[in-house]
Amino acid sequence: MINRVFNKIIEKDFFKKKVLVVIGARQVGKTTVVKKVVDGYGVNSKYINGDEADIYPIFRNPTSTQLKALIGNNKIVVIDEAHQIPNIGCALKLIIDTYPDIQVIATGSSSFDIGNRVNEPLTGRKFEYMMHPLWVGELVEHYGLLEETRLLHHRMVFGSYPDVVVNQGDEVAILKNLVSSYLYRDVLQLDGIKKPSLLTKILIALAYQLGSEVSINEVAQLVGSNSHTVERYIDLLEKSFVIFRLRAFSRNMRNELKKSQKIYFYDNGVRNAVIGNYSALINRTDVGALWENYLMSERIKKLELEGFYGYRYFWRTTQQQEIDLLEEIDGQIYAFEFKWNAKSKKDKIPRSFTNHYPDAKTMVVTPENYLDFLI
Repeated sequence: MINRVFNKIIEKDFFKKKVLVVIGARQVGKTTVVKKVVDGYGVNSKYINGDEADIYPIFRNPTSTQLKALIGNNKIVVIDEAHQIPNIGCALKLIIDTYPDIQVIATGSSSFDIGNRVNEPLTGRKFEYMMHPLWVGELVEHYGLLEETRLLHHRMVFGSYPDVVVNQGDEVAILKNLVSSYLYRDVLQLDGIKKPSLLTKILIALAYQLGSEVSINEVAQLVGSNSHTVERYIDLLEKSFVIFRLRAFSRNMRNELKKSQKIYFYDNGVRNAVIGNYSALINRTDVGALWENYLMSERIKKLELEGFYGYRYFWRTTQQQEIDLLEEIDGQIYAFEFKWNAKSKKDKIPRSFTNHYPDAKTMVVTPENYLDFLI
């Protein structure tokens, strides 16, 4: 069992008269983590599976008497895959208002669904957390620093989903099943999503543009659709935790790009599964993009575990001077440039940036120092 930092984060908020809402992609380990934390409390607990349709009538028009009968004498109630249950937000509100001493935990694998159903009813009554695949800090703690650095190439190709990490040798089969059976599931179940093949085309187009600025109009032309539809599909993929966006940073310089965006995958293995390429790094032409995606996704895991509340951007000028990642928090700017092979004199922060933002703190991240950036 690989220990998750997430365990301690959620555990500290138990029994504060709030519903704990845990969101994240399918198969990242939400159920495993919640069960481990709950079992460690040593109190009576109740697990409800939102995928089981026979529980829907109980939550459709719930009364406090019905919910109490369901809860019984349990002190903790876990509702897994809560986004599948109609009217779940109102039911959760009724439980927490009527029985504030009962700890309710709801998990969901699609933020657009569970968010729409719980946000308004649970205003002021919930803590929400996002859970990711395994973070490199957790892997270093489990496998040791030396072994994990030796596995860097493996992580860049196959990613860090728990099943992938603990089942070496079966990575391709697991990722193919993960992508085809799980990650698309929530998006394809939505009303209005009538073209699964278009969704696949859009994901492939985004996978090949990894690390580059993404034009919605260009993607639409490439996949034979319109920009409105492509934008909607991308938004849904983002809300189902397959991809995330990075916006351009602009403050002072006239030639800074202002409206551009980049799109990354939350997991390198998922990205490579989308295009069906699991080749070793030595045989690839996209190593730089994979390195950038790996650092971006691992950095997000670190910052969210630490409670980061700032903003993230990339920076580029019309003269193609660029910085891969900017973080801004409490007025302080941090600039990071990612280099897989950092041997050239050009592998540094552009002078035009440091001249305009002299107080920014900078770092060039390479395979030699990447753990300082990610842990």
